[in-house]
Amino acid sequence: MSNTQIRKDDHLRICLEEDVQFRQLSNGLERYRFTHCCLPELDFNEIDLSTTFLGKSLEAPLLISSMTGGTPQAKMINFRLAEVAQTYRLAMGVGSQRVAVEKPEVCDTFTVRSVAPNILLLANLGAVQLNYTYGIEECLKVVELLQADALILHINPLQECIQTKGDTNFKGLLDKINKVCYSLPVPVIAKEVGNGISQPMAQKLIEAGVSAIDVAGAGGTSWAKVESERATNPLKRKLGQTFADWGISTADCLTEIRRFHPEIPLIASGGLRNGLDVAKAIALGADLGGLAFPFLQAASESPQTLEELVELLIAEIKTVLFCTGNANLSDLKITPRLREI
Repeated sequence: MSNTQIRKDDHLRICLEEDVQFRQLSNGLERYRFTHCCLPELDFNEIDLSTTFLGKSLEAPLLISSMTGGTPQAKMINFRLAEVAQTYRLAMGVGSQRVAVEKPEVCDTFTVRSVAPNILLLANLGAVQLNYTYGIEECLKVVELLQADALILHINPLQECIQTKGDTNFKGLLDKINKVCYSLPVPVIAKEVGNGISQPMAQKLIEAGVSAIDVAGAGGTSWAKVESERATNPLKRKLGQTFADWGISTADCLTEIRRFHPEIPLIASGGLRNGLDVAKAIALGADLGGLAFPFLQAASESPQTLEELVELLIAEIKTVLFCTGNANLSDLKITPRLREI
């Protein structure tokens, strides 16, 4: 296995087996509470969770966030996730496809379109790779490999600082992101990996041409902790521990970006763990709620566990709408039922 493949397997194992969640910093959503409506004047069975994102129809505002690829275990997880996304018409992102560019023989660990022909499917590369020989050709390659509807460029400076032999030259990336945005035939989504995107940075990314932003705020899995667990160098291990709770909470990213940019499509991810979190994020301005760790846990167990998770998430979001008197997601966004406590 290549170093990249070993890293992918390490990431899966560490996320599933070690305590690598944020501890001091939360996603910020606990600061908000819905006002209960005792007489919603609705039929629960008629509540509509359907939405569109980047022109693609979804049956629920859920994104199975980017996780993995490149190894046999990753292939199993990706295909299970894609199958459930197809069944419930959810959006899905795959993990970084750099490993598939380096080793074409592992491309089949990503090619989930065969089992998910109708979903919103997102390709994925690290933005920093644009400073390490990657360009339009590689971006186009991963989109075509996946038959993707959009490309995620993930931005992860803290993770790269702590990762053994991480890629830390982030100089001049905005111009290169701009060229990708205007050269690809599909939209580009800018995404952090769990430390958040501030409003000023969102402004720069929007000006560079990105079509959507995934705030990927703090409060969920700490990739500083993950890389600290992997590190054999004592300095790197300690560095990851120091920055284990670094970042901007998901709620703060979301509210600030939405306040200044009312039109940009927004994904809220980073510490979302249930449908109530998703509903709060949507009420705060998100268009989709992205979850990774809960889906990873379920997919690692069984397809049945995965379906049970999706059923629960959908039921939780519907219950929020019902108990706040909102018939659909649009109503949830415009009805002032969420208050800060």
